[in-house]
Amino acid sequence: MSEKILMPPFISLGKMDQQPRNLALLFLYFLSFLLGLPANLLALRAFLGRVRQPQPAPIHILLLSLTLADLLMLLLLPFKMYEAMNNFHWGLSVALCAFTAYGFYSGIYCSTWLLAGISIERYRSVAFPVQYKLTRRPLYGLIAALVSWLMSFGHCSIVIIVLYLPTQAEKNTTVCYDGFNPEQLDVLLPVRLELCLVLFFIPMFVTIFCYWRFVRIMLSRPQVGARKRWRAVALAAVTLFNFLVCFGPYNLSHVIGFFQRQSLDWRVCAVFLGALNACVDPLIFYFSSSAVRRAFHKRQQKLQNWGAWLLRFWGRRAGNQTPEKDSGGLGMTNANYTED
Repeated sequence: MSEKILMPPFISLGKMDQQPRNLALLFLYFLSFLLGLPANLLALRAFLGRVRQPQPAPIHILLLSLTLADLLMLLLLPFKMYEAMNNFHWGLSVALCAFTAYGFYSGIYCSTWLLAGISIERYRSVAFPVQYKLTRRPLYGLIAALVSWLMSFGHCSIVIIVLYLPTQAEKNTTVCYDGFNPEQLDVLLPVRLELCLVLFFIPMFVTIFCYWRFVRIMLSRPQVGARKRWRAVALAAVTLFNFLVCFGPYNLSHVIGFFQRQSLDWRVCAVFLGALNACVDPLIFYFSSSAVRRAFHKRQQKLQNWGAWLLRFWGRRAGNQTPEKDSGGLGMTNANYTED
């Protein structure tokens, strides 16, 4: 009994209970990586083209920064797959664990304020169009993006602090950024609560207000086309999904964990939902930028042409093989191939 108490929580659950969850997380992480990486690379190429133009709009700088935050998370997803594949054992170095966790969580929290900045830009563009055009300078977008990055990386430095915190109790090095001892929890839990308030709830309320006003104004103007109205509603809905579904459970675990004085076991599932944000953001890029829509439709056309070529290729091969079976000779096959 004493050995079971000293063992990490994920081991005491047993393989029968843990393995299905880990396999599901492994599959979902792999699927997120497979879908999110090409979509964000496509958006990155489109936004770099817009930013290189003279006097780029601040919103394109914010969208480019959001793409970089997504790519940071996606490039660190293989380490999350490694954890899920190894039953959440961490067989690598503590330094690599600190680097992975620091970059991953910084990417999540950088996205929240960037999404809020995008919502502010959208609201200002329709509520105060004249003032917005006069004050639309690239410098403002650059400053907003830098502030978002500094706030997220600054707050998430708690990851490194907790992992290297000198404590009297023995640290659990078999897992990465989990299995904390009481001394680590005394430092970590209050910072998590503050991080949740500053980097989740405040940008979420700002985003909800801005998109509520943005959609209301767009729907109230008869001169706005139906397609633009639909894109406005879709943009608000996808962003709200990001906050409530992708970021919500993970930040809720901070609040519950603070009052229960522990790091909750189901946080591993909430972390996946945070990573899912990198697959949802390309929809925001699509609804926000005509450059991304053009790039997407161009890529879609190439894929359709490639698929049609494959169908013709296999159709010719099937057509060439059919006469060979019917005639039983090679000459008939060659004759049909020449006709094609």
